[in-house]
Amino acid sequence: MGEKKKILFVASEAVPFCKSGGLADVCGALPKALEKLGHDVRLVLPRYWVIGREQHQLKTALGSMGVPMGTGTVWCSVLEGKSNGVTCYFVEHEGYFGRAGLYDDGKWSYLDNAERFGFFSKSAIQICKDLNFQPDIIHCHDWQTSLTAAYLKIHELHHPFFARTASVFTIHNIAYQGTFPINAYDYLGLGYEHYTEAKFENYGGINMMKGTIFFADVINTVSPSYAREILSEPGANGLSPYLERRREDVHGILNGVDYDHWDPGTDDLIPAHYSVRDMSGKNRCKEALQKEFLLEPAERGPVIGITTRFAHQKGFHLVAPIIKDVVRNMAVQFAIIGSGEKGLEDFFGGLPAEFPGKVGAWIGYNNHKAHLIEAGCDFFLMPSLYEPCGLNQIYSMKYGTLPIVRETGGIRDTVEQYHEGDGTGTGFCFHAAEPHAIYNTIGWAVSTYYDRPQHFTAMRKRAMQKNFSWLDAAQKYEELYERALDRRAQWHA
Repeated sequence: MGEKKKILFVASEAVPFCKSGGLADVCGALPKALEKLGHDVRLVLPRYWVIGREQHQLKTALGSMGVPMGTGTVWCSVLEGKSNGVTCYFVEHEGYFGRAGLYDDGKWSYLDNAERFGFFSKSAIQICKDLNFQPDIIHCHDWQTSLTAAYLKIHELHHPFFARTASVFTIHNIAYQGTFPINAYDYLGLGYEHYTEAKFENYGGINMMKGTIFFADVINTVSPSYAREILSEPGANGLSPYLERRREDVHGILNGVDYDHWDPGTDDLIPAHYSVRDMSGKNRCKEALQKEFLLEPAERGPVIGITTRFAHQKGFHLVAPIIKDVVRNMAVQFAIIGSGEKGLEDFFGGLPAEFPGKVGAWIGYNNHKAHLIEAGCDFFLMPSLYEPCGLNQIYSMKYGTLPIVRETGGIRDTVEQYHEGDGTGTGFCFHAAEPHAIYNTIGWAVSTYYDRPQHFTAMRKRAMQKNFSWLDAAQKYEELYERALDRRAQWHA
């Protein structure tokens, strides 16, 4: 749409370089899709310890770069690499990024995260100047890089180099807003004229996301339903008044899926390929899954898969009270991968000892096992309290593994409710965030598997034919970028 653009992505994680969650999938796949549409896309990341120079064939782009912060210039270097045709820059600062974790040490968040990511956000603007890359769009993601949009307005509004540069701020999860004590504010260099209730001030501290909502040209989130949810409480986690003021500039674009990595017809991590035309390979995947998770081979019984972070958002504290009754009362098996809250790790990790052959669990994350769950299970359980977009329900549908999901956020935009009358739908949805609702919906899915197999088979095929490609999403982002440029042209200091 329109002329091809220069686009700078500023992200704190992206596959294949570093990942802690779905943000990395988006920031790895969307630039690739935009590049295929003809845009000149560059991606800026921190050069964390986990990103090896030799592994990713990184070379030096800037041996020395000074980044002006509020308390003085901070020096770093910039490396350059490639991923799927996209040029990637890596900000190298050993003191900030030479650590094993991205945001924490495995237990506690780093105490200098405000300084780390404030510096990184400012460094993206300096890279543009020093490498003479004049972007039409700077696209930043979540609180970690949100300040790039703010710095663009606060410091560069009248700089001729950025005279036509617009900012897009994507909220992937509004629960994490970048809130910090006031003592970081001088270093960030945002100016005390902007330390107000409408911008960065937050109960005597700092809220990076709130300030960026004021300054960004357009704001979007990762599904249309989530965009509506964050305009009111409790969905906005306290930010609804600030988003409501920008209502006309708030948009929702559903995330895509990188089918290069998530397609049962080509997936190298599963034991057999299959498609909607030939499902025989799925049975072989199920057999391999049962063997991998020490489940009893079952001719007919369904397997329910779980791949999750054990965090409050994901809703598994609501599953814990009912899962034992599900196993006792229904002819069903579970294959579980998860990590996070210690109490939930211990609970779900202990289920195989109590129900040998019926429940298998792996505490941690394993990519091979995650793909095997998608391919080998019959259902996928996802009881999220909120879900900005959600990817696993989309992966599951592609693999013919029907979602059992709570209807919220992006799940509402992707999973169609099953109707017993005509057998339509692509999954089983519930609304109440309560254990009995989960129990009843699992029972509904399992009864459909046994009692209405023709519906189950038809739903499976319908789900596999759904397409949530990044190309479709990228075309919507092209429209969003045009909106951002129009908005930028209207901005007055």
